[in-house]
Amino acid sequence: MNRIIEADVVVVGAGPAGVSAAIAAGRTGARTVLIERYGFIGGMSTAALVYPWMTYHTSDGKQVIGGIAQEIVERLQALGASPGHVRDTCGFVHTVTPYHPEVYKVLAVDMLKEAGVKLLLHSFVDEVRKSEDDRISSVILTSKSGRIEVAGKVFVDTTGDADIAYLSGAHCLKGRDQDEATQPMTMKFRMRNVDLEVVKQYMLEHPEEFYPKTPIAELPELPLTAVQGFYKHWKQAELPINRDQVLFFTGPESDEVLVNMTRVQGLDGTKMEDLTEAEEQGRKQVLMVADFMRKELPGFESAVISQVGAQIGIRETRRIEGVYTLEMDDVVAGRRFEDCIARSGYPIDVHSPKGGDVIVSWVEGDGAYDIPFRSLQSRNISNLLAAGRCISTSHEALGTTRLTPSCMATGHAAGTAAGLAVLQGTELRDLNVQGLQQALVEQGALL
Repeated sequence: MNRIIEADVVVVGAGPAGVSAAIAAGRTGARTVLIERYGFIGGMSTAALVYPWMTYHTSDGKQVIGGIAQEIVERLQALGASPGHVRDTCGFVHTVTPYHPEVYKVLAVDMLKEAGVKLLLHSFVDEVRKSEDDRISSVILTSKSGRIEVAGKVFVDTTGDADIAYLSGAHCLKGRDQDEATQPMTMKFRMRNVDLEVVKQYMLEHPEEFYPKTPIAELPELPLTAVQGFYKHWKQAELPINRDQVLFFTGPESDEVLVNMTRVQGLDGTKMEDLTEAEEQGRKQVLMVADFMRKELPGFESAVISQVGAQIGIRETRRIEGVYTLEMDDVVAGRRFEDCIARSGYPIDVHSPKGGDVIVSWVEGDGAYDIPFRSLQSRNISNLLAAGRCISTSHEALGTTRLTPSCMATGHAAGTAAGLAVLQGTELRDLNVQGLQQALVEQGALL
């Protein structure tokens, strides 16, 4: 190894959380490096076609996520690549935020460059080095250029799978407490040539076949954004896929939908052999579901597959064991924390690890809950933060924190905290949380 890159803040994983974290850290003035294994950024939003972003709001429409997450939406809107926050026409949440993933890939890189971030694509971290005091000193990349060492002062794990935490020896959790079973994986895909007016008309004529919260009375005036139901069609098909309904989202093109229906269960997203099997099963299910939709669903008669995810979508693998673990009761009660660094209004949404159902628990109070800074801090590695899917939560609470806007918000907080800690020469555990909160609010975060 003959190359070392020096940084203040090292962010690993350029998904929605990592992008926000790196932008935030860079904007503090800290020397920031963002590392990504693919040749493009966006993580699950682009590689796995997780679309649309849901949700920035509570169930009654109050916006609770802002900051960099909102700035990204506004800049996409300015480019004609997002309509902004629009009503969710399946009624599960109040709003969804469609976006064009190819424009997002370019915009996010522009924002990283504006913040002075050094971006390293096609780079896979396979080793973490620590100093004698058990702090992370550097990460080692495998790349086309050979082995490269990236040294830093604070490290932010936004890999989704807590890879950096795991490799560093940080305490980690995985799946359910009793058996480590995780939520199923889903291979998402897009279809074109869908007649969405026919779909909407069928919904108006057969409301009983769709999700009970579907706003049928408002549907004639609303642009169709999401469809959940076709219960009769799905049940009659008797496909060997362990779920209970049809679910798709419209866009980004006017005749296009994103289908979220495949379900691969019983496999571990941190194991190479299981991931290989999941990719095979997921792609076979895509062909099966697309054939069903084309033959059985009104409006899909001429539909064709236009895109399949570059990888299968992962809902849950490892997560850090933090200073505080966010629990289901915290979410449902809409609990407030003194060290709140982000809020979310998305309900707990746990896809059964083994069954065909989805367990939903709604947020009480004002419809939002706090995410504390302590849930981003590793319990035993002092200069490690997590953001996105791998923050410290219970299996149940992960059913809400894993959603993209929440990941963006925790990324914004982690990056800001990392940058401030470096610039102030302080440990993360000693960082003035009120100062962090003030900085986030000044940057548009809603706390």
